[in-house]
Amino acid sequence: MGDKSSSTEGDVDAENSSRRGLRGRTREWSVVTRLLRSAETGRGGVLLVEGPSGIGKTRLLAEAVDAAAERGFMIAFDRADELRRLVPLEPLTSALGETARTLGMPRRLTSSDAGDLRLWVVDQLRSRLEDRLARGAMLITLDDLQWADPSTLRALRSLLPDLSSYPLVWMLARTRGREHTELDRLYEVLEREGADRLTLEPLNKDAVIEVAEDVLGGTPEADLLTLIAGAGGNPFLLVELLGGLREEAAVELVQGHVRLASGRLPRRLQTFARSSLDRLTPQTRRLLEAAAVLGRSFSLDDLADMLEEPANHLLLALEEALRAQILVPAEELLMFRHDLLRQAVMDNLPLPVRRWLHLKAGETLLERGDSAVPAATHFMVHAKPGDARVLNGLDRAAREVLPSSPRTAADLALRALELTSPSDPARFDRTVTAVGALTAAGRLSESAELARGALKHAPYGQAAGLRHQLALVLLMNGRPEQAVVEVETVLAQRDLPDELCDAVELTWFVALIFHKDFWRGRRRAEEIVAEHTEHARHGRAATVGAFLLLLHIAWAEGRITDGFDHVREAVRTASDASIGTHTTVPRLFLAACLQCMRRFEETETVIHATEEEIEATGHTVHAANVAFVRAYTRLTAGRLDDAAVEAEAGLETADELNTYGFARLGDAVLAIVALLRGDQSEAVRRIDRYVSQAEGDAISWGWGIWAMALVTEARSGPGRAKEVLGADTGMWRWYLVLEPNLAAWQTRVSLAAGDKPLAEAVVATADRLAQSNPDWPALAHAAAHARGVLDNDAASLAYAAARFDDPWARASAAEDLGVLLAHGPGERDHQAAIHRLDQALVGYEKIGASRDAARIRARLRRFGIRRRHWRQSARPTTGWDSLTDTERSVAELVVQGLSNRQVAAQMFISPHTVKFHLRQVFRKLDIGSRVELVQIAGRAPDTAPIDRAQPGS
Repeated sequence: MGDKSSSTEGDVDAENSSRRGLRGRTREWSVVTRLLRSAETGRGGVLLVEGPSGIGKTRLLAEAVDAAAERGFMIAFDRADELRRLVPLEPLTSALGETARTLGMPRRLTSSDAGDLRLWVVDQLRSRLEDRLARGAMLITLDDLQWADPSTLRALRSLLPDLSSYPLVWMLARTRGREHTELDRLYEVLEREGADRLTLEPLNKDAVIEVAEDVLGGTPEADLLTLIAGAGGNPFLLVELLGGLREEAAVELVQGHVRLASGRLPRRLQTFARSSLDRLTPQTRRLLEAAAVLGRSFSLDDLADMLEEPANHLLLALEEALRAQILVPAEELLMFRHDLLRQAVMDNLPLPVRRWLHLKAGETLLERGDSAVPAATHFMVHAKPGDARVLNGLDRAAREVLPSSPRTAADLALRALELTSPSDPARFDRTVTAVGALTAAGRLSESAELARGALKHAPYGQAAGLRHQLALVLLMNGRPEQAVVEVETVLAQRDLPDELCDAVELTWFVALIFHKDFWRGRRRAEEIVAEHTEHARHGRAATVGAFLLLLHIAWAEGRITDGFDHVREAVRTASDASIGTHTTVPRLFLAACLQCMRRFEETETVIHATEEEIEATGHTVHAANVAFVRAYTRLTAGRLDDAAVEAEAGLETADELNTYGFARLGDAVLAIVALLRGDQSEAVRRIDRYVSQAEGDAISWGWGIWAMALVTEARSGPGRAKEVLGADTGMWRWYLVLEPNLAAWQTRVSLAAGDKPLAEAVVATADRLAQSNPDWPALAHAAAHARGVLDNDAASLAYAAARFDDPWARASAAEDLGVLLAHGPGERDHQAAIHRLDQALVGYEKIGASRDAARIRARLRRFGIRRRHWRQSARPTTGWDSLTDTERSVAELVVQGLSNRQVAAQMFISPHTVKFHLRQVFRKLDIGSRVELVQIAGRAPDTAPIDRAQPGS
């Protein structure tokens, strides 16, 4: 396949649009062929199609499939269905031929430990698509998205931009008329990101004449045109009307012209579908009514079971429905030829009959013993209260879909609760299920309200579990102090089941950490740890929580090594397979602690292990938190672009999953990045959002304080900035462990604000930390920097500037030293000052800290020295030579055929970061696909592989 002349191809395709049955759609067809041609050159694209029922959306997609197949494209297509709308990720998985079995179940996923599969499934689909796209171009069409479930729409929102560099064309179609806020938002976002959007309009007069000529074999005369204008330019209605006129001999062909043969209106004009049904036998009408309830497509076995007749007894009725073209075969299924036909059948059913048929269909599907979700679709609207079979089906369906679509599970659980009598003994259990589903769906206020209401009427001995769920909701909703109250109420009860007691104690410890009330749980944590070390039997989850609480206490007391011992023991304890869901949390805390001490390589190793654990277990609930910890690590390592990408990805994932554990940290990182880049308004916006959010965990809070202080200084000066951390020096030890850079910064700000006693207290605290923790040099470097600022000690500043692992801190110490030397009286001092300021300038510019760099250039101008912008002088802005080392590494691996995920694994970065750098590569090289990148790389003068042994090189 080669790239053909666009003008020639356009002319041919415009002609073919008539042959293909796309009368009046030349403009729309030209968009389709343009996207297909673009995919042949390696570029992907997205086409959004919408319009009323019967307007030709499905036909346009079908013709696109035929055209793509002729060009050698791989094809995937399906349509959403009203009666499959509760099935997670339908029709996407169906189009791709994937199931839970083919995707491969996570190795540690069990029925009792369902996990959260939303991101896991999408990741698997992304990987499968990348594998296919490595073989060539592909077209995916998805029709009737107005019936798609929320998981499908969110998956599309993720997959479409992620796969934009591949030769993949997406065509998404929907019928307008139904309110669908989430689908509206998806279309709007995709259009903003470059998708083509087509709203199919009624056929114009010329197109109507052409269709009439195709169907009737001649040019319609005026009386016929007046009649068929009643179809309103709707292609489906028009063809049905014309076919009816022909079948009823209501028209005659004379010398190439077609005119009405009589003044009587044909039955099809009155109601095309109803007239077709009226001509059928009662047996066929009964069959079609049952089929319509089963959905647009259905199996013969389901239809036979619903009608309680052997399949061979239905053959005559089926043959009649097929001859009338109301039904058509679709591989192993049968389907209505058009939604309008099915809807016409449904409209003829009285409501009581329709309700009975839906319940019958649901019961039939339940008896198959497979998934309860298809049956639940029938029960959601048409069930009566108290029907035990219906309620059990809804219960089963809610449990099935919870891991992959919590929103759907919540709707099912709430519907079951609505149909349950207040006196039903099962009502409390259904309430617990609904609370859990609402929590997983992020509907926390509803969940808390439902739990509180149920606790007032909880059966004896069953309230503890629900109260614990309420505590978890409060914790997730940023109310740790309320969560502590609820948990302590549970712990005060006697004879709690061991498993529940274990989980409740873990929640208590986590709530105390989030509330920063560490010492309240110290005694109990020490008891649990003592039992653990003596090999006593104790709940593993509570033991993990105890170690994490003791970590925070140790660090608040300045005992760094003890803190690491606790967190590493928490990781080892959590590695027990029996508590797989708790493994990620201690790993995240370990990564955060390593980052605080500037152990960047170890941090990356732990983060990578955490991601592998999440992928292996399917527990994606912490995926956003991994991104946030990595974002702060990238920030401290001076990689601002990567930090911003990870923070944005984390916030996007948190919004998608409604999981906000470390979410405040994302905005804190973005605030610091914006400030360093000189965008103060964005920094202020981000920090205001940080302040407005719910309370986060202690580590996020500590890092967030640093962000708040930096932005406050920029916005309001040192006086206000000094107040952010307060004058309570008892907390300074905790602050300086979490963010060592605070030592010199607060010292400088306190001196600028005229508060030397506070500056002295900070330096004294930093000195004590460094002296009592000699194994952690990051604290010694920070203490030397702070001491140098306080005492104007050039030696201390030079020591810090030479030893900091944090590039921003290294540049900051060089700047402080340069400022100190600038006040010296001699020429030699001035030359030394210029050297140190140049050192700081290079450091700031290398990481993209343009605000700090601008300040250094201003200082140098006082010496009569002007420095050019480093980025302007060091590298061109376009072309292969404009790529950074990281961008070139990404590009070279992509050229070798690696997917984004494979590149990420090679470079020890995340797929989000790979995607960002690949976009930068495409922008600088003015290309839009991997194919073009391969071509350019082949012409580049130097594409020798860069050493990839260093993580994140």
